[in-house]
Amino acid sequence: MDYELQLRVQDLMSRYAASLDAGRYEEWPEFFTEDACYKIISAENYERNLPLGVIDCDSRAMMEDRVMALRQANIFEDHRYRHVVSLPSLIGNEKGVVMFETAYHVARIMREGDTDLFSTGRYLDRIVERNGQFLFTERLVVFDSRRIDTLLVFPI
Repeated sequence: MDYELQLRVQDLMSRYAASLDAGRYEEWPEFFTEDACYKIISAENYERNLPLGVIDCDSRAMMEDRVMALRQANIFEDHRYRHVVSLPSLIGNEKGVVMFETAYHVARIMREGDTDLFSTGRYLDRIVERNGQFLFTERLVVFDSRRIDTLLVFPI
């Protein structure tokens, strides 16, 4: 694999996680192409090829709407996430689209200080280069458990 490609993808993954961990949710859609797909789906549904996801956005505009809703309309207990991600593994490269799989663990930190393991799973990504910048054209977040134990407010 091309060393520069690996470094650029690692940088994309690191900036994505850091942005979410810092609560800069308005930046989240900027990691995606205009027509990108972002879906959070259980491993069980993914393996059975069942399309139902917990979150399913089929454009950057839908992601922007989601951020606006979480900032202005949603009511939830104050918390934040901390992402730990593995090194991305190249799983495909077709016609300018590179595909990577990356394992993740997300801890949820409540305002009062309680911390728990919120979600584990893997990212299945399709990444393209546009104007010298790597962007997700598809990000599937495949979580390991059958369900998420609370309202999923923030992207993973």
